[in-house]
Amino acid sequence: MTAHHGKGVFVRSKPRLMRFGQWRYSRKLREETGLSPFHAELAAQDRVPNAFLKEIGRVVPPSEVAERLGVSAGEPSVVRRENWYFADDEPMQVGVTYVPWSIAEGTELAQGDNLGKGDLYARFAELGHEITYTREEVMARMPTLDEANGLRLPEGVPVLVVLHTGLDQDRRPFEVTQFTMRADYSGLDYTMKVDE
Repeated sequence: MTAHHGKGVFVRSKPRLMRFGQWRYSRKLREETGLSPFHAELAAQDRVPNAFLKEIGRVVPPSEVAERLGVSAGEPSVVRRENWYFADDEPMQVGVTYVPWSIAEGTELAQGDNLGKGDLYARFAELGHEITYTREEVMARMPTLDEANGLRLPEGVPVLVVLHTGLDQDRRPFEVTQFTMRADYSGLDYTMKVDE
C-alpha cells in the first residue's frame, strides 16, 4: 500500500525490489551474466534496469570513508562515483562509490562508465581485488530534500541506507559504497553462515 497525502491509500503496483546481499557479488553471477549486481538482480526479478553515472571525480573522502579504506582524509585520495539506478523507469536508489586513487588511477574506474562485461567488480578483479567479503550496515532515516526529489518519494517515506564495504581475497577494503534506497520499494535479503 502507498499513501498519497490528500488522495488516499493505493495498492502498490509492483512488488518490492529485493537486494540479495550474498548472491549479488558472486563471481559466478558476473561470469554467467556479464551484468552488474543491480542489473542481474533486476533481471532475476523480471524488472527492466537502467543506471547512469551522474558524477565522477577525484575528491577528498569523508572521514568515515577514509578510515574504512585506510586512505588520507586530508587530500584527494579517492575517486567518487555517483550512480543513479532505476527499475521500470522508476528511481530506486542512488549509490555513491569511493575507490582509492591508488587503485583507480589510470583506469576506467577513475574516468567513466564504460566498464565492460562484468562491470565494476570485474574491473576490480582484473586489478587484483576479487570481492570476497562484504560488510554492510543498514540504517533507516528520512530523506534529504534532494534525495526525496531525485527518488520521487511520496511525503513521509523514509530511505534505507546501506553502507557497503567490499573486501578482497586478503580482506583488504578496496571500495566503499553508500546506497540510499527508497524504503517503500526496497527489500533486503541476506543469507549468511552463523559464527560458531
